[in-house]
Amino acid sequence: MNLSSRTIALLIALLVAGVLSTFAWVAPTLPMRQAVLATGITVAACFLLVYLSFEALIFREINNIYAGLENIKRKEFRKLSNKFLFRPEPLKRMRDEILEMAERKEREIDELKRLQALRREFLADVSHELKTPIFAAQGFLHTVLDGDMDDDFLRQKFLTKAATSLDTLDTLVQDLVTISQLEKGVVRMRKHSFDLAALVREIFEQLELKAAQRQVSLELFPPSLATEPLLVIADRNRIRQVLVNLIDNAIKYGKEAGHVTVSLVEGSKVVRVAVRDDGAGIPKQHQNRIFERFYRIDKSRSRDSGGSGLGLAISKHIVEAHKSVIRVRSEVGVGTTLEFKLPKPRQPKAVAEVSAPEA
Repeated sequence: MNLSSRTIALLIALLVAGVLSTFAWVAPTLPMRQAVLATGITVAACFLLVYLSFEALIFREINNIYAGLENIKRKEFRKLSNKFLFRPEPLKRMRDEILEMAERKEREIDELKRLQALRREFLADVSHELKTPIFAAQGFLHTVLDGDMDDDFLRQKFLTKAATSLDTLDTLVQDLVTISQLEKGVVRMRKHSFDLAALVREIFEQLELKAAQRQVSLELFPPSLATEPLLVIADRNRIRQVLVNLIDNAIKYGKEAGHVTVSLVEGSKVVRVAVRDDGAGIPKQHQNRIFERFYRIDKSRSRDSGGSGLGLAISKHIVEAHKSVIRVRSEVGVGTTLEFKLPKPRQPKAVAEVSAPEA
């Protein structure tokens, strides 16, 4: 039975009036001891009736408000129970609940706005990155098709440029596919033990020509790793991809005629990998965003240097798939260091040989 608050208040008022009237009528005819007992019973009855009035008129409405909040918050809190009615200061608790929920919703709205802005920025960047090689290849091919080119050398030159633009487009699409698969967790890391120092030396040989063009020297630290192995447990091909991205960026954006150092510092359980250059550095306002897709500090210069703008984003996801994090330390005018950690192989426990005592 669902009675209105006015009906409940009227019934309780009638009950209180009945109790008091009965006491006033009976009390004068009772001896002293029985009169005191009747007074106690009357006070207890009035207390219960007044408490029930609060319970029915106020706490019930608070309970309904809590139920409404529960519907709004859905699965964030456990199902409402009647014990809320017996807690002290229910109105204050209700106010705190409402304020907490409002703050949480405000944070969610701000996060959605931020993600929407990133989505618009990402779509604009993707459109631009795809448009550039497509338009370039399209222009070269239409020039060859529409023009009366009798010069085989010129025709070959235009077709080569068109092929280069299409290769750039293919690389961009492959990078987009890779980062999408990494974010979804589709790509599994094939971890095994390998020599990390040998991998770095191999990458140095691969990037030696590019470093020579900018007169950049490549160094592996400590020097003892030039001949000694350093074993880690990781996906060799994926870590190779990360190191190529980091070292290539250090060569491109470091100081011309500068120095790039790859440090492999061995700990008890992990190896700390750090790639350091002595370039212009990264301003603080950009350091938290360099791992975003297509994010470029200097857009014009970055495009002139090549690259899809996805290298650091892919590297971040690969390192995180190895249960680590890429950290950036940079100071303007001094240089930039990007570092992460890789686990070492577990050392087999030494088994002590116990020799039998001689007879």
